[in-house]
Amino acid sequence: MPRSRTIKSVAISTEQTPSRLLNRELSTLEYNSRVLEIAEDDTLPLLERVKFAAIFAQHLDEFFMVRVAGLLELDEADLGVRSVDGMTSSQALAAIRVRVEDLSARQARLWRRDLRPALAAAGIEIAAIEDCSEKELRKLEAYFEREIFPVLTPLAVGPGQPFPYISGLSLSLGVLAVDPDTGEERFARVKVPEGFDRFVSVGRKLVPLEAVIAHFLPMLFPGMEIAERALFRVTRDADFELSDDADDLLEAVESELRRRRFGDAVRLEVSASASRALRDRLVAGLEVRPDHVYAVEGLLDQADLWQLVAVDRPELKLESWAPMIPPRWARAKTPHRVFDEIKRGDLFVHHPYDSFRASFEAFAEAAALDPDTIAIKTTVYRTSDDSALVSSLIECAEEGKQSVCLVELKARFDERRNIEWSRAMEQAGVHVVHGFADLKIHAKMTLIVRREEEGLRRYVHIGTGNYNASTARLYEDVGLFTADEDIAADVADLFNYVTGFGRPQRFRKLIVAPFTMRSRIVEEIRRVSTAAAEGQKTRIRLKTNALVDPTIVEELYAASAAGVPVEILARSICMLRPGVDGLSETIRVRSIVGRFLEHSRIYWFESEDDTSVFFGSADLMPRNLDRRVEVLAPVDGARARAEVNAILDSAFADTSNAWELDGDGIWTRVSGGKKDQHVHQLAMMRRAQVRARRGRS
Repeated sequence: MPRSRTIKSVAISTEQTPSRLLNRELSTLEYNSRVLEIAEDDTLPLLERVKFAAIFAQHLDEFFMVRVAGLLELDEADLGVRSVDGMTSSQALAAIRVRVEDLSARQARLWRRDLRPALAAAGIEIAAIEDCSEKELRKLEAYFEREIFPVLTPLAVGPGQPFPYISGLSLSLGVLAVDPDTGEERFARVKVPEGFDRFVSVGRKLVPLEAVIAHFLPMLFPGMEIAERALFRVTRDADFELSDDADDLLEAVESELRRRRFGDAVRLEVSASASRALRDRLVAGLEVRPDHVYAVEGLLDQADLWQLVAVDRPELKLESWAPMIPPRWARAKTPHRVFDEIKRGDLFVHHPYDSFRASFEAFAEAAALDPDTIAIKTTVYRTSDDSALVSSLIECAEEGKQSVCLVELKARFDERRNIEWSRAMEQAGVHVVHGFADLKIHAKMTLIVRREEEGLRRYVHIGTGNYNASTARLYEDVGLFTADEDIAADVADLFNYVTGFGRPQRFRKLIVAPFTMRSRIVEEIRRVSTAAAEGQKTRIRLKTNALVDPTIVEELYAASAAGVPVEILARSICMLRPGVDGLSETIRVRSIVGRFLEHSRIYWFESEDDTSVFFGSADLMPRNLDRRVEVLAPVDGARARAEVNAILDSAFADTSNAWELDGDGIWTRVSGGKKDQHVHQLAMMRRAQVRARRGRS
């Protein structure tokens, strides 16, 4: 399948006034800055800080693989297109360069001056070769000869030896070797092998693997002199697009995954010690733009710090959190009782404070164990290797129950895993569907059909997070279990749409993209604006991962002009400028970065006459509103609505892990005195504990 070279969704032409919007890419980097600031916070346990340093490195890698890659394509096309904030691709790339250099310098300084010395003081010493004793060097040499040397392959460049292919995000040593007899100099690449720990243990020290290889390079180049060696790493374009008329979606995605390995180089990181000559060879061989070469001081590729985070030193980490079993779920000890509880009234859950295992996975397993269940239908966007949902689907199929799974093959960076799950489920008899080439299926929904005395009855789960047991312990999400007939009918219609051929005529209670979501959100904002203009007490509260959509931003500006107080909790990106006189005076934007990743999407539109509350899978971005199948569900029950209100109240009151955005795009950490300090995520943990205790009493 030929790769489309059309412009991606990085930038589009618009009539919006540039000064009304912040730049998306720079806003993304400001989120990365907040993550790095957590790593810099010396009030946190040491390995918690190391974890955030690793997360920062991972985020920056993905930013280059997707966002910078798209901007480079746009820049090379030279179409003069501006982003919605008014920047050209060249201007955006230049601004990104400046900000990334600043962030990378902070990252290197943090490691050199703070984290590495603190780790050494705690007995986790990241040592240089020069720090090793003769005895330790002999141990390293033995390990090198036994374990590392056999898998190394030096690739030299010369006549008949072209510059080797360098895979994305792999560490390599660039070597200049000289023949002492002839004076001939050759460049060679030695890949730091994957599948090894990044840090080699020798005694009580941990030595970076690349340092061990660099020290013993003469074994790879016998008789040669090593004139220079330097570590480098290339980042490649990892985004891809599928043709709308792909006949076999799974085959098309597999083909694009193979192409991804050979994507264009969009960033070259090289040790700051590298000479200009060595750097020039890398630039020419990798065909990377000189303005996308970054000199790195100290440890390169800090995403590998996860190895240190895994060290068994609980005193260097935050106290572990064990999710609570909500009281009503605790009473549902049999599959039959699970469905009775849902039929008795909606069940609202808040992860990771409420147990994913005891709620959603119990729901899925009930379908497999319950003899009255005749069908289960679900969506998989990202799931874990130990997925109880997949096991339940397979067990249902083996029991002769209709088992349907819509697997989104295009979930970025999880494509290969989803292909593997698809094939495993198909072999077990599950009906596997892959959706559309031009629309991602991002909705999180599960439908179970049971045969009961009064006839067939449907039970539904709708959530904001993926059906992934691993991330459910780390990501903050909400979900609703309901037997509401209108919601169940909507979910059934939506499944029929994505698995069959047709278009739902209308939805009863759900708001569904790409059909009605954009217009309904605009309608809700305008309704509240009208109520404010009429003198009613109003409020809009939005909790989202990203606020990017220009139309939604403009509607919120109009709401502010009408006097509506608007509170926005945007975890990562926000293109709206809050608190600007005459534009957004009543709008306040915050972000929380804490031990759990804030991931739920909650939208609250309040007036004296009417209050609407929704939650679901969609962020306020053009891709979610226009190019994905997304679901927002209403929160109508008084108990569930009180839970949502408590979550929002607590989140907007955070004075520990919160940042506030100003109209210039600058985020400032919110600070509260020790007496009045409120930590939202800690408050939610305590709330879940109290609720669980009351349920047991």
